[in-house]
Amino acid sequence: MCENLRNFHSLEKIQERSTKGQHILHGSKQSNTTVKISECKDSHNARLSQECEVYNKSFTYPIHLQKHERTHSGEKPYECKQCTKTFSQAGYLRAHERTHSGKKPYECKLCIKTFSCSSSLRTHERIHSGEKPYECKLCSKTFSCSSSLLAHERIHSGEKPYECKQCSKTFSLSGNLQRHERIHSGEKPYKCRQCSKTFSCSSHLRAHETIHSGEKPYECKLCSKTFRQSKNLQQHERIHSGEKPYECKQCSKTFSYSSNLLRHERIHSGEKPYECKLCSKTFSCSSNLRSHERLHSGEKPYECKQCSKRFSDSRSLRVHERIHSGEKPYECKQCSKAFSCSSYLRSHERLHSGEKPYECKQCSKRFSDSRILRAHERIHSGEKPYECKQCSKRFRVYNSFWVHGRIHSGEKPYECK
Repeated sequence: MCENLRNFHSLEKIQERSTKGQHILHGSKQSNTTVKISECKDSHNARLSQECEVYNKSFTYPIHLQKHERTHSGEKPYECKQCTKTFSQAGYLRAHERTHSGKKPYECKLCIKTFSCSSSLRTHERIHSGEKPYECKLCSKTFSCSSSLLAHERIHSGEKPYECKQCSKTFSLSGNLQRHERIHSGEKPYKCRQCSKTFSCSSHLRAHETIHSGEKPYECKLCSKTFRQSKNLQQHERIHSGEKPYECKQCSKTFSYSSNLLRHERIHSGEKPYECKLCSKTFSCSSNLRSHERLHSGEKPYECKQCSKRFSDSRSLRVHERIHSGEKPYECKQCSKAFSCSSYLRSHERLHSGEKPYECKQCSKRFSDSRILRAHERIHSGEKPYECKQCSKRFRVYNSFWVHGRIHSGEKPYECK
């Protein structure tokens, strides 16, 4: 039988005098959050539960409640001595310090991949086992790690508890807030050891490192296609399942990926938070900015293994590779026409729906495809970003630039049958 007890002096006194007292959290200032404690007398050792009144979340041990309270207070008592970054938990600081040292002491026994923290190893091991122990109570979807479940639950609740102090934008995950804050600060703390390129988040660095190694450890069980990142595999699996869990609250359009929803929401808001430092052009997503920056640098880091053609972004390489393979994984549900690229499918679907979501701010003309809008905007701006290296002629759209190149190469790819 369990009795509810309140106001204990300390955890030690609870063990000595199990019926009265006042509880004070150890190692922190007294919190305004009420702590509710219950003792089970039928257990050999008393089991205590503390509850946060903000979200009614319960914890078995006081230290876990302390850690949780920092989510509300914003307290970050642990500071990195190398870069002065602060953290709410000692474990997060230790994991961060390994970013500086490069130490990865945790090794997967199945594939020898190493990790900087034990939790990352445990999450990785579930890729091999297929274990997904965390289940959503609302839709029964299962996840391999608790953070993924937490992020998913906020899709149902709409909760975004993390707010940027500079622009007041809110986020459902603290990691997303941290990445966003680097847009303001320009910080890129993650550095590739092979080419010294820097990144604003560790996942971008890991993805980049696989370009050097060629490693693709994540395999689709349905079609055996392999991927460099688990995130890319999860996104690919939705092609097979047709799942679109992310919904726009303004127009109810659904998306397979949260990043696509985020980009779509910027159509409604007009937000373009990513700015080119060379020409001040702004973009709605970071990948478009990176691709644009390569127009200035001429960098083309992605190479096709079959024909050695090089590309400025990985997406263009993937689309190109499907020319060789003939793969067209995106199919229109209305007319069964298949496409090699998801954006081509979306543009095609708008032929059926008549939707034209992209509007020119200068003349209000509307377009079904964002690329057509961008090309149209150059009529107003006079911008011609594509320059022929042989004769310096410039072009407003890439297709015209590409066709012009054949004048110099003498290429005539179209044959009369």
